[in-house]
Amino acid sequence: MKNTKLIVKTKSKTYPIYFGNNIIGKTGYLIKRNLPGVKKICILSDTNVPGQILKKLIKSVKKYELIIYKLSASEKNKSVKVANKIIEDLLNKNFNRSDCIIALGGGIIGDLSAFISSLTKRGTKFINIPSTLLAQVDASIGGKTGVNTIQGKNLIGTFYQPDFILSDVSVLKSLPDREIISGYGEILKHSIILDKKFFLWLSKNGKKIIYQKNSTFLKEAIVKSCKIKCKIVSKDEKEKDLRMILNFGHTFAHGFEATKNFSQKLNHGEAVLLGMFLASDLSHQKKILSIKDLLLIKKHYLDLNLPRHISKNFKKKDVNKIIYFMKKDKKNVSKKINLILLNRIGKATNSGEISLNSTEIEKFLKSYFL
Repeated sequence: MKNTKLIVKTKSKTYPIYFGNNIIGKTGYLIKRNLPGVKKICILSDTNVPGQILKKLIKSVKKYELIIYKLSASEKNKSVKVANKIIEDLLNKNFNRSDCIIALGGGIIGDLSAFISSLTKRGTKFINIPSTLLAQVDASIGGKTGVNTIQGKNLIGTFYQPDFILSDVSVLKSLPDREIISGYGEILKHSIILDKKFFLWLSKNGKKIIYQKNSTFLKEAIVKSCKIKCKIVSKDEKEKDLRMILNFGHTFAHGFEATKNFSQKLNHGEAVLLGMFLASDLSHQKKILSIKDLLLIKKHYLDLNLPRHISKNFKKKDVNKIIYFMKKDKKNVSKKINLILLNRIGKATNSGEISLNSTEIEKFLKSYFL
């Protein structure tokens, strides 16, 4: 498999994403080339990452002074309390701005590590090595950092771009189908909001990606997906306008996750898939999306057995709680709930174009429990 490099250009920083198979062992070489001033390295590793992957990384950076933390990747660990403890430790160990934090894990570890990097001495060097499909195609790109509060997800955070991202397809081999489906949700989202050709390609190859974990198709899907996200982020780094379309399905999803208290009964990718399914349905109900495109999306979900039934995860009595958390969403600037919907496959509505009140959302959600 040929290695690929993609350059992300934002107003605050330009940095590369390295794609390939079994390239984690090149981390030390890439640090030496890209960040020659680094002396100390802090690795924040997800406890779910297989031991041999962490060993490969450690071996690659063994010439540096290492500090290693292993953290359980739970939404509850993605907190100010955990971030503060690690920052205090790093300061105690004389960690400097020229030193480097490496995230090895999924989106939770990536968001937390980037948040810590952005705050420690107002910014240290940061490298993201995403170990899940979800993180490789979404969370690692774009510079969003964040921690959760009891009020909702990612409500405390910063924008802080990494110095580079290393995306190794081989680490995905150990993931269960559920984790691949979770990441596939973001790949599907990118195609639905901006690239119909990509959506049709996924319709042909989705099973090879999810259930066969075919390295060639996986890498192609990851690179195509990353190109779409990079295009959006380069035009709107701080989520002022265009970048809002990346929230397609996410307003519902954040409501679902918070209602479940961020438990593993419904992970982020599953919540996003469910949210996109509902947002597509709502788009048609609002006479924005054609029945033809809605049926293409529904067929895709059915063919790949993707999460689509809200009643499997929630009861009718949960609806008001879901709406409560949807109202807390960062995109809302009034009492109404802002939603990104679809005009057609390949084109989402503009930011601020669709705002619904709680009563409309309640009626829509309760219709799934009739």
